[in-house]
Amino acid sequence: MSEHNYKFETLQLHVGQETPDPVTDSRAVPIYQTTSYVFHSAQHAADRFNLRDAGNIYGRLTNSTQGVLEERVAALEGGSAALAVSAGAAAVTYALIALAKAGHNIVAQKTIYGGSYNLLDQTLPGYGVDTKFVDIHNHEEVKNAI
Repeated sequence: MSEHNYKFETLQLHVGQETPDPVTDSRAVPIYQTTSYVFHSAQHAADRFNLRDAGNIYGRLTNSTQGVLEERVAALEGGSAALAVSAGAAAVTYALIALAKAGHNIVAQKTIYGGSYNLLDQTLPGYGVDTKFVDIHNHEEVKNAI
């Protein structure tokens, strides 16, 4: 739908499924309740997993319903892409792993969600990422941690 300048309301209804379902003519996006997909051969599976052939691999990685959601969120937010994950903890983990590399320092509020605290305090140090926990309201403490 990128060739048109659709309004917000149109984008939220149609992006990701510009034409009705070819079998049912339904405008609503079908919900595929599956985790597995059929591969026509070992080569077909290898091509999918090596990203040489676009398509669904495994429900936690790719799913047609999820793909429509991601396209719509990206369009509504004016982004080029979006990623939908199953939980907030997954989103936090993906974001930190994408941004923080070995040798980096993270400054974080010391009273954060326990799962995020453990990720920063226990998991990321194994990858060379250090976290300093501070009282975010104490500007001197934040400044010294940077």
